[in-house]
Amino acid sequence: MTSVRVGICGLGTVGAGVVNLLQCNRDEILRKTGIRIDVAQIGCRRDNAECDISQVPTTRDIFDVVKNPDVDIVVELIGGTDVALELVKQALTNGKHVVTANKALIAQHGDEMFALADTFGVGLKFEASIAGGIPIVKAIREGLAGNRIERLAGIINGTSNYILTEMEASGSRTFDDVLVEAQGLGYAEADPTFDVEGIDAAHKLTLLSSIAFGVPLRFDAIYTEGISKVTSEDMRYAREFGYRIKHLGITTKSERGIELRVHPTLIEKTHLLAQVNGVMNAVLVDSDAAGQTLYYGAGAGGGPTASSVVADLIDLARDSSHGGRIPNLGFVTEALQKLPILNINETQSCFYLRLHVLDQPGVLARISSILAEHNISIESLIQKDARKALAPIAIITDDIVEQALVTAIAELEALDEVVGVVTRIRVESF
Repeated sequence: MTSVRVGICGLGTVGAGVVNLLQCNRDEILRKTGIRIDVAQIGCRRDNAECDISQVPTTRDIFDVVKNPDVDIVVELIGGTDVALELVKQALTNGKHVVTANKALIAQHGDEMFALADTFGVGLKFEASIAGGIPIVKAIREGLAGNRIERLAGIINGTSNYILTEMEASGSRTFDDVLVEAQGLGYAEADPTFDVEGIDAAHKLTLLSSIAFGVPLRFDAIYTEGISKVTSEDMRYAREFGYRIKHLGITTKSERGIELRVHPTLIEKTHLLAQVNGVMNAVLVDSDAAGQTLYYGAGAGGGPTASSVVADLIDLARDSSHGGRIPNLGFVTEALQKLPILNINETQSCFYLRLHVLDQPGVLARISSILAEHNISIESLIQKDARKALAPIAIITDDIVEQALVTAIAELEALDEVVGVVTRIRVESF
């Protein structure tokens, strides 16, 4: 029997979950691997009553774990991108494998850290950094290894998905109202910016794009748009058109380059992605041989995230035991391609438009004329008889390059009959 010794840095919800999972499923892991995974040391600022570490050496200095010669694998669960970066770099330089749940760290500094891992012949695993307990990294990197990935789209932030789900279900609740509820339930942070403005999803999509297409990490180039401007009115119109609004991360590869974008999206209400509600996550992958596959599950939480951390520990233990190692990003380092990231204005999709106009004769004709001048066709239109001074209009366009729509919207907003701004949400078909 062989054994692997693990050092855990950070004992919050996920850290405690990892300790508990390794203890509770010790025999099951041993049956599956023939390898005993022992926690050799824990580095944390304070103990966590949710787990028993009475038999594990503990230090308040997390860097003691990195220096410990009895530790084979360092698990980074402290969060942030400053101390965590230094911790991971020291671990890799010391010849230790690393497992992390830190999506921001990988998205912003992954290229540097993967290069270090290659230099020192160790692994850097990050399954837990994307979609909690969904084994999406393994699915893409291994299960679909023989495929050419064409497109990936995912609901990869539970907070945003919960808010949109509740707004749609009620038909009248506002974003601000549901956000307060989400904070009360613990689904949203006191400062929810990372979640509701799409930054968290952008970190995750950066990683997914890299393992899907074999490209360097490009968090700096991703287009990011949050959900704070989505209204209950948009929800109602989407439902009338036969759609639901979800906050998606979408990445595609074409001859022109890579699309990387996070934004609210109308998707057909009958599609499986549209059925993903509450805090759950899902990732849709289009590939040439396997076709379309969908991966669904809990996107956060101690148990689901700990499951992904332990899966990475098991992979590293097996790699060490059998002398092989799967490349960290699933591609040979020398084969990574530096492809251009398309500007959002170069991308193409259908669009939902909502505008309020003065209830005057000929206004719809003027709107249609402006859209036609930019080769934008109207696929569907709803005009409410408001019997008030302002009449709402909702439009679904055909497929169009975004720059043409941006120009058309500027002209629409300049019309005397159009009051306020024109709301625009992309529409995707899967």
